[in-house]
Amino acid sequence: MNQVSDRLAALSPSETLAMSQKSQELKAQGIDVINLSLGEPDFNTPDHIKAAAQKAIDDNFSFYSPVPGYMPLRKAIVEKLKKENGLDFEPTQIVCSNGAKQAVCNTVMCLINKGDEVIIPAPYWVSYVEMVKLAEGTNVIIEAGLSQNFKITPDQLEKAITPKTKLLILCSPSNPTGSVYSKSELKGLADVLAKHPNVYVLADEIYEHINYIGKHESIAQFPEIKDRVIIVNGVSKGYAMTGWRLGWIAAPEWIAKACNKLQGQYTSGCCSIAQKAAEAAYLGDQSCVEKMRQAFERRRDLVVKMASEIPGFKVNKPDGAFYVFPECKSYYGKKTPKGDTIKNAADLAMYLLVDGHVACVGGAAFGAPECIRMSYATSEENLIEAFKRIKDALAVLK
Repeated sequence: MNQVSDRLAALSPSETLAMSQKSQELKAQGIDVINLSLGEPDFNTPDHIKAAAQKAIDDNFSFYSPVPGYMPLRKAIVEKLKKENGLDFEPTQIVCSNGAKQAVCNTVMCLINKGDEVIIPAPYWVSYVEMVKLAEGTNVIIEAGLSQNFKITPDQLEKAITPKTKLLILCSPSNPTGSVYSKSELKGLADVLAKHPNVYVLADEIYEHINYIGKHESIAQFPEIKDRVIIVNGVSKGYAMTGWRLGWIAAPEWIAKACNKLQGQYTSGCCSIAQKAAEAAYLGDQSCVEKMRQAFERRRDLVVKMASEIPGFKVNKPDGAFYVFPECKSYYGKKTPKGDTIKNAADLAMYLLVDGHVACVGGAAFGAPECIRMSYATSEENLIEAFKRIKDALAVLK
């Protein structure tokens, strides 16, 4: 009898990766699919970062690296946090991992016991709730819909906290909505958290550099809670380095040590070459980051305009990241030309893929079943064609 473990059976597969795989399968059949399902910059890694990686190979950085990362990289991250965020950390508080995804999972696995409650604002990134399941924690979801720009309020947070609450996971700029918490909004949440000393905060800041409203604000800036904040970040989004798999945490030292211990048992240190590339990313010229940010902002404006012109879509204007997350429930119950009924966002996403040849992701996986996620991390030419296809495909639903 082939029986996987209970913990694996309880997990849901990643819908973002599943939709991307389905779009690849259609492409392999010769169908021209535009993929808006993956959160991956379409830019190449900047040349000076690639050069640092090539030099690392020539310099024989081909041996096991320390579990938390090379010291020069950790010092570079400390310098970045001081310079860009005004935050003081020591290298001993930094642990580098195989992408920010592992950094998030390390933190959850190190902090959460069976039955501990983890507060997650919805819409949320698909993997948060699954990681909490792995840790045998209990997900407590706070709904934050379009009417509040997909951001929770201090009152909502206060009401969600119980004696079992251990962690709040906060993503700003947000995947999947692109919403960004302002300093005053974060201060409101920090004031609530200050009253609950047993609650920690995982601040997922991987989209920090893709921000259209000015300076990024971190919830770690408030001294009354800083010793309970774990920042997660990395080079994937801001430096177009998704495949390099380099993320990190900046955390209270005891949490960093715990993550180091855990990672030492199941992956050890991350790729030596990627670490030297990341070091160059943080210490080198930052103009490449701004150039990509400006391109994303132009695309944001284009996509919001096009999505707003689609009948039945309700769209906000995201302040960061590279997603638009329209409410699309007006199409539920309608029939396709083949006679199939669109029952939910997953059906709508599948219809847009198979009939419209555009890959998106249904919102249920993000805790928002009334929405659909579209990434605009592709060329303006692709985006114009994709939204033409979406508009045409939706127009024939009855």
